[in-house]
Amino acid sequence: MINTRKLIPLLFVLTALLVLPAVAAAGDVEPTPPVETSIKISFAGLHHGAVLTGSGWKVNGTVSKYVAGQTVRVRLFQHGRTIRTRELAIKDDAGVGRFSLAVKLAKSGRVTVRAAHTATAEMASVQARPAHMTVAARYAKAGSRGYAVRYLQQKLANLGYVVGRRGYYDSRTGRAVMAFRKITGMQRNFIAGSLVFDRLARGWGRFKVRYKNHGRHIEGDLTHQVMALIDHGKAVRIYPISSGKPSTPTVLGNFRVYMKVPGTNAIGMIYSSFFIGGFAIHGYVDVPIYPASHGCIRVPPPEAISVYNWVRMGTRVDTYYR
Repeated sequence: MINTRKLIPLLFVLTALLVLPAVAAAGDVEPTPPVETSIKISFAGLHHGAVLTGSGWKVNGTVSKYVAGQTVRVRLFQHGRTIRTRELAIKDDAGVGRFSLAVKLAKSGRVTVRAAHTATAEMASVQARPAHMTVAARYAKAGSRGYAVRYLQQKLANLGYVVGRRGYYDSRTGRAVMAFRKITGMQRNFIAGSLVFDRLARGWGRFKVRYKNHGRHIEGDLTHQVMALIDHGKAVRIYPISSGKPSTPTVLGNFRVYMKVPGTNAIGMIYSSFFIGGFAIHGYVDVPIYPASHGCIRVPPPEAISVYNWVRMGTRVDTYYR
């Protein structure tokens, strides 16, 4: 007969001998190392690396290798201090990890963006190379340079205003702003403040052509004191003017250029295009923001030759009040 009292301890010993190698083997397995990765920052909604104050843009990022549930901390710096911090989840996009942050800033200046992941058991710590952009103020005046001026000039040029050297607020750009201010009923000066930028962004300032069936012609809007060169029903050039003062008003109606006189005559008329009697479109040293001529349509001297060259014999000239 088997002695069960002696058998039970033996079974315990045998079981222990079988389990020990398995436990030892399990103890030898090393934990999975955290994923090594990289982060890259990019921007959306910028033009030439900049944006205007109050305009929306985005910080976008890609994570080369990632683990679900991990995050990236994005920080924005301006004027030497942190202005925004966000912890963003890494989201899958066709096998690539991505994150995005919508931004809109009220203060102008250079902005530095940093992104980093703090080490976890699943992902190693990593930092992106800092990225930089510029927030430009919605303001420009004579002598200003940079993105705000380029934005202003592009918007004005798209509407037909004649602007100057790209990226530099010169006198020609100032005259374009003056013409825009006149058409939109703003105070007449040469400064592009925030309201000018806002109205340009909303599409204000388009010259409303009255005589679209007149082909290639000129329209003088004496109410707003602007003149437009029209081609194919569209204003291709818009200039500020000074027409006849109340005591010697500019004649109203539909006319044609019948004589062109180059150079400057004895009374200071520069490159003149006569459309009826002694009334002409010409350059003059004094072109105030209000009607001041003896009946002619004055344009700034720097614009006189280009206007003269655009005009042909027989070109229609239409003058009216809105």
